[in-house]
Order: sequence, then structure tokens, then C-alpha cells
Amino acid sequence: MNSEKVVNLFLEIADKIESEKTYITELDSILGDGDHWVNINKGYQEIVKMADSLRTLPLNELFMKVGMSIMSSVGGSSGVLYGDAFMKASMTVKGCEEMDAQKGYVFLKTAMEAMMNRGKAQPGDKTMIDPLFRVVEAYEAVLESGLDKAELSRRISEAAENGMLETESMEARKGRATYREDKGVGHIDAGAATMYYQLDALGRFIGR
Repeated sequence: MNSEKVVNLFLEIADKIESEKTYITELDSILGDGDHWVNINKGYQEIVKMADSLRTLPLNELFMKVGMSIMSSVGGSSGVLYGDAFMKASMTVKGCEEMDAQKGYVFLKTAMEAMMNRGKAQPGDKTMIDPLFRVVEAYEAVLESGLDKAELSRRISEAAENGMLETESMEARKGRATYREDKGVGHIDAGAATMYYQLDALGRFIGR
């Protein structure tokens, strides 16, 4: 995946997130501040504005610029978490013109670890980490098994969806939902939902 394809993927994600305003806002109004969609959508719309210039950059500079943009323009915890994740992960593709399957795995794992460290979150906390963790786990299994990109595509999307859906039955250990008597049980985490959209788009993109 080169810079051109990465930007095309970002644009697909931006369209998906923009179209899910009502659903994500409803989810976040139950468990959070109700502003998650506004924040994540703003971040991706900034990427849309930069699309033409991003296409001309080496991969690591592209991701660094995206991370810096998100860090500076997006409010709430999402800005810091996503911004830091993209900036840290950008170093894994320094000097690379394209990202192959192995590099893609290292990139996602590095981004996840950055989010976990910055947010002090773990899988099972009912956050955006849950679908990402499931995808990194599935991605590693595919690489170890030597399966093809069609299987990688399917497993990424499946793992992302499962990780999101699992948050419904979890008790929140992070965020405003921890103050609820029910700890958010019975509700999907909004951050997990938008993370699912991004990872599902990645999975489908790989499969083409």
C-alpha cells in the first residue's frame, strides 16, 4: 500500500464516519459526552482537505502529518490518542515506499501500543482498544499461518466487528461510563464503533 492508496483509504473512512453521525452521537450520548462523532469526524475532514498534498509525501511523512493534524485539531481524548498513534506508527514505515502485509502488522501494533500507553487502557476496558486489539491478534495469526490477502481481509473485518460488539457486554473501566450504575453494560462503546469503521474499511481495502 503506497501513499496514493493510503489517502484513498482515508477518504473512504472519512465518508463512512461522516455518514454515521446519528448513530455514533446516540451511542456517545449514553456513555460519554456526546461529542465523539464531532471530534473524530473533524479529524477525518481535515485529512480530506489535505488529501492532494498527502499523496505526494513518503509514507512516514504522510502519517506524521496526519497525526500532527489530528493532535492539533481534534478535541477530547480522541485527538491525543489518534494523533500520538499515527505519529509513533509513522516511524515503522520510514524509508518505505510501500507498506506490505508485515509492515502493516507492525504499523497497527505500534499504533495500538501507543494508544494503550497514552490512554492507560487495556483490552477489556470497553474502549476503542478492543476492536484494534482483536485485529492485531487476528493479523498476527494470519501472518504466522501464511494465509493469503483474501483471508487477511476477511479476518480483519471480522475481528474488528467482533471487538466492537464485545464492548456491549463489558463493564467500562475507562471514561464517563464508569460512573454509571450499570457501568455501560448493554451499550456499545462509541469509540469502539468508529474504530471498527476504520478497521473494517482497511480489511475490505486489502481484499481488493
